[in-house]
Amino acid sequence: MICISISEPSLDKILEFIGKAEMAEIRLDLMDLSDLEIEKIFSQPVKLIATCRQGKFNDEERKKKLIKAIQSGASYVDIEIESNDDFKKEIKKIAKSHKCKLIISFHDFDKTPSTEELNKIVDDCFSEGADIAKIACKANTENDAVRILSLYVHHKNLVALGMGEKGMITRVASLLLGAPFSFASIGTGKETASGQIEFEDMKKIMNKLQNTDTKTKH
Repeated sequence: MICISISEPSLDKILEFIGKAEMAEIRLDLMDLSDLEIEKIFSQPVKLIATCRQGKFNDEERKKKLIKAIQSGASYVDIEIESNDDFKKEIKKIAKSHKCKLIISFHDFDKTPSTEELNKIVDDCFSEGADIAKIACKANTENDAVRILSLYVHHKNLVALGMGEKGMITRVASLLLGAPFSFASIGTGKETASGQIEFEDMKKIMNKLQNTDTKTKH
């Protein structure tokens, strides 16, 4: 499944994009949404991920936004593995009580760690209670991309992606290797991470690959 990542400031635009998607990530950290707007968004009949990265808001503000999203109907909530224990504990508790799946994520914006480190990070995510582990690392070489994709050999319920130009292939290949979803942008200049492919382009690539696979089987 292709998940579009949305950072639009306008509620009307957010709802418009959600209406065209199977699944969407709402980047609450890149918006200034009121509680009513969060409720309106996450009550839509689409699978939505609530994400609020560290930076713009302090932990209390982030927690409040994520809890509001969960209570309003978010299908998933994404929290960083390095978040403090109290933060994680409270979000996990609220998510479980609302049958919202927990994504625990790891990001490295500079490099891709070794295979051994990556496998340990995935294991740590699941030890922390993740329903889905997400790994996003900067792929500086083709070997980095291969290392990221090799995680699918040993792990399920995993979304492992390479950021940057060298990581673009992982965004498509991950879906072929068992990732429950992969991220795409809503358009040029609207990327929420480097290397994201536009939704329409990604859809065309996936359709082409699936049609090729079907023809091969026949």
